[in-house]
Amino acid sequence: MGAGGRHVPTFRIREAADLLGVSDDTVRRWADSGRIATTTDASGRAAVDGAELARFAQELARGAAPPPGDLSAASVRNRFTGLVTRVVKDTVMAQVEIQVGPHRVVSLLSREAVDELGLEPGVLAVAAVKATNVSVEIPRSR
Repeated sequence: MGAGGRHVPTFRIREAADLLGVSDDTVRRWADSGRIATTTDASGRAAVDGAELARFAQELARGAAPPPGDLSAASVRNRFTGLVTRVVKDTVMAQVEIQVGPHRVVSLLSREAVDELGLEPGVLAVAAVKATNVSVEIPRSR
């Protein structure tokens, strides 16, 4: 159970694979080698605890190169689904970090909103972004 008595979710292997941007078999191999810890969900299937998945997503992101390929679908409707990896709260405001594949999204919002949404490490969340200014850069050739 997480802070405030809320239950941190578990994710089935397929869901964990989707969130990490890899295949089910890759997650199973990582689990078999002990790289990511698994548990069993209520129906007896292999699963990954949300907090463990958040920790592992951060570990992967630290060593990841930017994804290659077509970026035209990178911000489909500017909604990014990922795992909350960190929440820092004071009396009025909070900072929430969400790991979206190899990308870290940081948002400042009210503490009240964070508490109402139950945001804490391991919780699945969607960052919806409305930007009036977006810079586009071209990476250097290697």
